[in-house]
Amino acid sequence: MKLLAVHPSGLMYTKIFLRLEPLGLEIVAGAARAAGHEVALIDLQVESHADFDRLLRSFRPDVIAFSCNYLANVPEIIDLAKSAKRDLPRCFVVIGGHSASFTAEELLEHGNGAVDCVLKGEGEAVLPQLLEAVAQDRASVAQVPGAVTLDGAGPPPRFITSLDDSRPARDLLRHRRKYFIGMLDPCASVEFARGCPWDCTFCSAWTFYGRSYRAMSPERAVEEVAGIREPGIFLVDDVAFVHEAHGLAIGEGLARRGVRKEYYLETRGDVLLRNKDVFRFWSKIGLKYMFIGLEAIDEEGLKRFRKRVGLDKNFEALEFARSLGITVAINLIADPDWDRDRFETIRQWCLEIPEIVNISVNTPYPGTEIWRTETRPLQSLDYRLYDIQHAVLPTRLPLPEFYAELVRTQQVLNRKHLGWRVLAETAGISARHLLRGQTNFLRMLWKFNSVFDPRLQLADHAREVRYRMAPPPVQRVAKLDPKALYIHPPLGRRGRAALDDAGERFVEETRMGTASP
Repeated sequence: MKLLAVHPSGLMYTKIFLRLEPLGLEIVAGAARAAGHEVALIDLQVESHADFDRLLRSFRPDVIAFSCNYLANVPEIIDLAKSAKRDLPRCFVVIGGHSASFTAEELLEHGNGAVDCVLKGEGEAVLPQLLEAVAQDRASVAQVPGAVTLDGAGPPPRFITSLDDSRPARDLLRHRRKYFIGMLDPCASVEFARGCPWDCTFCSAWTFYGRSYRAMSPERAVEEVAGIREPGIFLVDDVAFVHEAHGLAIGEGLARRGVRKEYYLETRGDVLLRNKDVFRFWSKIGLKYMFIGLEAIDEEGLKRFRKRVGLDKNFEALEFARSLGITVAINLIADPDWDRDRFETIRQWCLEIPEIVNISVNTPYPGTEIWRTETRPLQSLDYRLYDIQHAVLPTRLPLPEFYAELVRTQQVLNRKHLGWRVLAETAGISARHLLRGQTNFLRMLWKFNSVFDPRLQLADHAREVRYRMAPPPVQRVAKLDPKALYIHPPLGRRGRAALDDAGERFVEETRMGTASP
């Protein structure tokens, strides 16, 4: 069969800070191709809807698979599905991905017949079975694990047998040089481990994977990195190097093979401090940039998000990263209840530290614990506003003033880390980018004010809403059974076999807030 894999357009922050290759969709495409199917892939982050239409006409797929990892992309995906169905009525349309897994039934309803199936969970594990069902007997699609159709739902989703079997079809991307993150331009993405064993209230990574944590073998990880052409690599693991021995084995394997890249990863402050040796080693073989989600700069905020890394540990982690010469970006979550004084406090704090600071907006998402427990009423059910840059909860300040304060705070990042100052500090890097024809990093230096504009964010609330998200249950609960949120059924300790016993104890202690100081 002929499969067209589609990644939707980029979101607000991807217009400036990063544009990552669609690794998950490449992995799904690789699984379909390994099963003998003809596969094409288009990424609308770097191509247009007109390109999509032309590919539909020339390739004429039997199946179109849309990746829906972000709620804000739902309206675009539904419109593209309806357009494709008009042109190719017999084409089978399936939507998969992280956000699709939590909103399956409503996506089918929005599709009004244009969406044949929503596939929950890890798509690469069952996509070949789904394609076989489409080819042989479409009525049997509902029996595929994770499949949800208008006729019913199949068995629970299942995991891929081993991450070593994950073979992304990187060659299907037609514009690989368009992907970057910060100064890593161009930049590819790799995955060494999947899942998160913690349970932060604002996050749905753990609810998607059933608090599991699985790892690729070091040998396969080294093979994957060694085969990548790009000089920069972003490690997409939810929390990098939770298991120190695993991270060291991969790093040592890369060093033995003489693989030299520059790396950007995301981790937790407590993991960084616990596994210092692995981060020291990686800093010697190319780790240049790191993202740490602090989320809050006070104990009250950390408690609210169940981010049980104490402030002293977070600040100690920042100091350690600085000692390694690693550039650190941190995230803080702005609550809609913030007033002017709170924003000013955050601004002053951001100016006092050398780290890059990103400010996101506290946003309840389907699949997160706060989606079910947040007592403040949602102010909008427009999917497009659920991008962590818009306020969907009531704001203490009038909404125009909230956005003005938010953007003013984000301007701290602009003044410290973008524009002429950065160009002067990175003249050598910028020159090398230009010599290679790479302009992603340079273009983003001056785009901040054209994208982060409080007037534009306010205007987004006035747009016509054609697709409304299903609201959370009317009956909110103070304490929720996590099993009610899981996409993949939890496997307990067996699902975290990639962690040794000491690592499991560390996770449980830090998750429950019982770790010793």
